[in-house]
Amino acid sequence: MLEALLGFVALFALVLVRVPIAISMIIVGTVGFALLRSWKASFTLLGNTSFDTVLSFTLAVIPLFVLMGNLLTVSGVSGALFSTAHRALYRLKGGLSMATIVACGGFSAVCGSSLATAATMSKVALPSMRRVGYDDALASGSIAAGGTLGILIPPSVILIIYGLITEADIGKLFIAGVLPGLVGVSFYLLAVAVVVRLKPELAPQETEQHPMTSRDFWGVMSVLGLFIVIMVGIYGGFFTASEAAAIGALTSLIIAVAMGGMTFAKLYSAGEDTIKTTAMIFALVIGAEIFSNFISFAGLPDAILSWVTAMDVGPWTVMFFIILMYLVLGAVLESLSMILLTVPIFFPLVMSLDFGTGILSDPEMVAIWFGIIVVVVTEISLISPPIGLNVFVLKSVVSDISIRTIFRGVLPFWLADLIRLTVLLAFPYISLILIP
Repeated sequence: MLEALLGFVALFALVLVRVPIAISMIIVGTVGFALLRSWKASFTLLGNTSFDTVLSFTLAVIPLFVLMGNLLTVSGVSGALFSTAHRALYRLKGGLSMATIVACGGFSAVCGSSLATAATMSKVALPSMRRVGYDDALASGSIAAGGTLGILIPPSVILIIYGLITEADIGKLFIAGVLPGLVGVSFYLLAVAVVVRLKPELAPQETEQHPMTSRDFWGVMSVLGLFIVIMVGIYGGFFTASEAAAIGALTSLIIAVAMGGMTFAKLYSAGEDTIKTTAMIFALVIGAEIFSNFISFAGLPDAILSWVTAMDVGPWTVMFFIILMYLVLGAVLESLSMILLTVPIFFPLVMSLDFGTGILSDPEMVAIWFGIIVVVVTEISLISPPIGLNVFVLKSVVSDISIRTIFRGVLPFWLADLIRLTVLLAFPYISLILIP
């Protein structure tokens, strides 16, 4: 166990000196495993893990869903979603901010990436909010928080990664993410309503209504249709998650061409971004697999399990400390890295807990419910200082808004996320009721 703890210290030290976390995990995992076993065994593990990851048929779902999101990003459907949500909500105080949240939720349903959702919606929604006179904190906070929905509302790359690590059913994870995602949208809308009620000057009342265009209509219908096809196909057992990703990517290309926003340059850009994102994810997966093998061989998961068993505390107490650990780690670690590092440690512990009777008496339901909880905590980390990746993505797009202003804007949404997390912990049925 001591070797594993020293490994974590070395990992964080490398990250602090700006070594990419994927490379840090590979270095620490390889050296640590070599010291515990042998250099030959360690290099064999490195080679086999890299080879198996790159050639994994199951992992092929990742680049396909990433490509689907990138194609829809350049197609212009994000603007159609925002315009439609604006028409429905403009009469309400804070209507543009609410429309941004709804549009982020809709775009997340076919994008699967929080960072892409935040970057795209900042270009679509922020100019409109600034033109009307919205406070920069509320405007930027709405986009940064709304973008976090991209990793929960299916299809979600994070849920896919969780499913691959834990061998949970990816289709059921997608289904389980629907209601918590809608709850997240609802809580964010409530947060906007409360903020503008307390400080009306942050959001001027709008009187202008934009007419529905055919482009807006077909953009919304395309997103809705694609989401329905993917979810019904997986839910009904017509195709697997990998087949759904392939169908989604092809359909997204057709939508982009039909919307008239596709050019060769945009297609090239979407493909290039997909390659870069996929390479980054695969590097993280390889690094996490090697590091996980090292800490498992060092006995850390078994030691934690024995320690918790010896404490003789209830399952909800254990869950409280796990959530607390995630909130602390989320403040200093990137979301995907945090999941890849922690799930192999905490998942066996959660599966050993006895939640008594009810829906959590089924181990499969516990695995899926814990996955949703992990993703929701990860969403919180995306807007938590000092890392808050969504905040920094937004800052890179809108350079004239300070980091401090954006963090001030996300505070109400951060509190709403904590309330949602509490609700999902207290009522597991919200996550699991749709699963057949």
